[in-house]
Amino acid sequence: MNRFEEFAREAFDLATIPGKPEALKGVRVLELATRIYGPATADYLGELGAEVIKVEMPGKGDLMRYVAPEGFFWQDVSPAFLPQNRNKLHVGIDLHPAEGKELFIRLAEKSDVVVENLRAGTMDAWGIGYRTLRERNPRLVYAANSGFGQWGPYAAGRASYDATAQAVSGMSAITGFPGRAPVRVGLWIGDFTGSLFSAIAILAALYARRTTGEGQMIDLAQAEVLIRALDWTWLYADRTGRDRERAGNRDVAFPPSGIYRCADGFVAVSARDGAEREALERVLGGSAASDAVAAFAAARTRDEVVRASEEAGFSAAPVAGGRDQYHSRHLRARGTVWELSDPLYGRIDEFGPVPKLSESPGRIKWTAKPVGYHNEQVLGGLLGLSGEELAALERKKVVGKWADVRGARPPGREDDAPAGAAGPAPPGGGPREKNP
Repeated sequence: MNRFEEFAREAFDLATIPGKPEALKGVRVLELATRIYGPATADYLGELGAEVIKVEMPGKGDLMRYVAPEGFFWQDVSPAFLPQNRNKLHVGIDLHPAEGKELFIRLAEKSDVVVENLRAGTMDAWGIGYRTLRERNPRLVYAANSGFGQWGPYAAGRASYDATAQAVSGMSAITGFPGRAPVRVGLWIGDFTGSLFSAIAILAALYARRTTGEGQMIDLAQAEVLIRALDWTWLYADRTGRDRERAGNRDVAFPPSGIYRCADGFVAVSARDGAEREALERVLGGSAASDAVAAFAAARTRDEVVRASEEAGFSAAPVAGGRDQYHSRHLRARGTVWELSDPLYGRIDEFGPVPKLSESPGRIKWTAKPVGYHNEQVLGGLLGLSGEELAALERKKVVGKWADVRGARPPGREDDAPAGAAGPAPPGGGPREKNP
């Protein structure tokens, strides 16, 4: 281990994280969002220390609670709901009645940020949009995440989902194999990439507020985020008069580069410059054409191809799956796979924060909770409602908690595994954080 590696290991030691300050401590985020695009924005801020209050409709709550891959639920919670709803305080408020709207506005008065991802103009039509909220809190940063923006010929009243955004952005047009139909990218890339851009914009607006003293509205269009990620596509079309074509697994800007079948799986191989290309040609014993790379890989295991790349000096890596990542000693040592001890669900492994900050690191303190789980803590503690006032609002169904259905309710039903039934911990991993 060299001296810099030793420094880095100590600076980012997972065991020291609980004793370090949080970068966004003191920032309060109010979220009124569903599925991924808005919730993930707030989740990224929550990882870095912001207090996030997630407002849901009492009963079933966020629709993402019921997006269960292949019908799989763990302890009555969907694994699709967890990654974008950690470190949040869950509150159930019906925003249809005037009393529910007023509760939301009072929460916004005490918040720094509002995040929503409803159709353009919906919040304004409900009477709780940016123009209303800024009258009560001029310092509010309001992030409106939508598919196509809050204004413009294509925006009005139009809903967007990840597949829709991929299509409109042009990403679908360049994804897939030559001569075949376009292919959707195999994850919700528009949602998660859009959420990252939104979080960046929120941080910029909070920084600007330090100078101006005023908040502002952020208009973030999901389709435009993906357009921004299309690298050289526009310039190529403008200069050549031709649209970029689908190229399958090949990288037409850095040939040879692609994914190839090995004896025991798949491997990615690339030569990023002249030196790496020469190294690959030496190993192949001739031209570094894609067919030659494919034949070389097919006769070897993934480890053999990777070892050859390390010895020769070109790039190669195995195509990893979820199980590979879950058991990776490297990812656990870095806290990218985060071992969590949650008081409600027991042992669970989460996605850990990706950016590693040496002095104010991010962390996962608790996982997502049932609908309305923190009603008393937020509405009583933050807004000062008495027990009698809360009870009266519950009787009117303005405030509420979970419905007795999988996805919304707490664990503990007879058909569920006991808390902490996730199996033995693999070696390494992040600090065991607990819900305060």
